[in-house]
Amino acid sequence: MAKMGTSSREAAAIVVMLGFVLSLAVVCNGGKTSSFVRKEKSGVMPLDSDVFKVPPGYNAPQQVHITQGDQLGKAVIVSWVTVEEPGSNTVLYWSAYSKKQKSEGKVTTYKFYNYTSGYIHHTTIRNLKFNTKYYYVVGIGHTERQFWFITPPEVGPDVPYTFGLIGDLGQSFDSNKTLTHYELNPQKGQAVLFVGDLCYADTHPNHDNVWWDTWGRFTERSVAYQPWIWTVGNHEIDFAPELGETKPFKPYTHRYHVPYKASGSTAPFWYSIKRASAYIIVLSSYSAYGKYTPQYFWLEQELRKVNRSETPWLIVLMHAPWYNSYNFHYLEGETMRVMYEPWFVKYKVDVVFAGHVHAYERSERMSNVAYNIVNGICIPVKDQSAPVYITIGDGGNTEVLATNMTEPQPAYSAYREASFGHATFDIKNRTHAYYGWHRNQDGYAVTADSMWFFNRYYHPVDDSTSAQ
Repeated sequence: MAKMGTSSREAAAIVVMLGFVLSLAVVCNGGKTSSFVRKEKSGVMPLDSDVFKVPPGYNAPQQVHITQGDQLGKAVIVSWVTVEEPGSNTVLYWSAYSKKQKSEGKVTTYKFYNYTSGYIHHTTIRNLKFNTKYYYVVGIGHTERQFWFITPPEVGPDVPYTFGLIGDLGQSFDSNKTLTHYELNPQKGQAVLFVGDLCYADTHPNHDNVWWDTWGRFTERSVAYQPWIWTVGNHEIDFAPELGETKPFKPYTHRYHVPYKASGSTAPFWYSIKRASAYIIVLSSYSAYGKYTPQYFWLEQELRKVNRSETPWLIVLMHAPWYNSYNFHYLEGETMRVMYEPWFVKYKVDVVFAGHVHAYERSERMSNVAYNIVNGICIPVKDQSAPVYITIGDGGNTEVLATNMTEPQPAYSAYREASFGHATFDIKNRTHAYYGWHRNQDGYAVTADSMWFFNRYYHPVDDSTSAQ
């Protein structure tokens, strides 16, 4: 009997061991870790850099930037700063097929510790025609400056559109390389999905807001001509009680306006827009998101509104990634993942873009919705209803490089690399989109990582890219 008991225990041990080995296979059978090693970080560009140059002329508008101004893409928010005096709030605009029209806006200022901002203007141009090039002028009455933008096509299921993707940009020499690389990319993004951490003013003594001004002038060359869709990151919080500054996001909310009310949001940190064939949901990693909070309630309602027959591509933007195999910021997005991941799987989100980790990573379609604190199930599993999670916090900032990775590479990680770069998401139709990540050091047409996305609603086939 003792011998039989021993055999039973041995058999049980073997079963347990096999289970452990199988679980390790799930955890450890990861994708590819690039062998490419980028050079050490570069420094912040000095304040007298050409890219920070103030435009000439009395009270010349500077830091000009645009973003979508409604939910459908028929409005544009134009923002700029004047220094000497408020000047005109008017935007003069026209297309090749229309007379010149005017739109009036508002001006605001703010103080942060010992800094006083210039005069910040925001004007919304409405009732624009789809797929039309418009010219616009700001600075009327003093030094006028002219720019242009192209409105998106009318919302529809098979409308092609290309988004650029940038995160954690900052204003280092590498930041300049990233923006230049994006501008010269032959793929030609038509709008930028920006996943947070803009200027990094809070890394300077007293959160020196002069760096908000330099960043606005630095990025103007792109964002004055195509909309950047904004997501807040941790460096936008600017919470500094030691300086007497206790209102979070003060500089950001004064400088960067978004059309949050158009989607029923009660705060500018979470909102949604439609653009071409995409429905884009922007979330805030640094606003309350637990049950019963405004963001939770809004997202719960918002996901129900998405009509995939109208906008088949469902894209989510946030700052702190949910799936991250770097040691930097590890698990910082975990509590939000636990709250919202079941919804992302239920509604078949196609892709989630995040920043925060200063490197690049793309996941497989995995989910961990079975986990709760008592059942012990805590290993992500392959799930074709789950989104692909892409971390693109590699814009070029000067903080510590995220070079330390967890080993072995987990199965959910398809590709990771500690390099600076940007990406494009090129929607072809309702079923296919081509994604490419571009490393700064490569030629403009080179993709260091890429994949074909198959739409989760219309064409939910297995699009895994790592060895299984």
